[in-house]
Amino acid sequence: MPRPFKTRCVANRTGVTVYKPAGIPASRIERVEIHLDELEAFCLVDGNGLEQAEAAKSMKVSRATVGRILRGVRRKIAHAMVHGHAMFIEQGHAPVEHRSPPATKKKRARNQPNRKPAGGATRESHRTT
Repeated sequence: MPRPFKTRCVANRTGVTVYKPAGIPASRIERVEIHLDELEAFCLVDGNGLEQAEAAKSMKVSRATVGRILRGVRRKIAHAMVHGHAMFIEQGHAPVEHRSPPATKKKRARNQPNRKPAGGATRESHRTT
């Protein structure tokens, strides 16, 4: 028997429950379900720029759990976008505890250019002719 899901904290994100290609009725296209905990992890990490450990603390789960959730939801979103499927936001299997949305955090720069070594030395300055 599998271990029961741990309760996950998610923000009260109201409003949109379906994302679909324009001009096609949702009843005529394949649907992909995005669970609330998946949406929460995706929003915290990819939307708000939090580290997985910070998102895990916010959701009251382990960092590894957030990593697994992200891997799955990114695959679902990519599949839906590439193949033109509708994405439906659903409750899912894991129990959730609703809370108010966190304040957005300024995204950190991930790919900063390399800095020159101290003293202004560069490779070019050490070359001999």
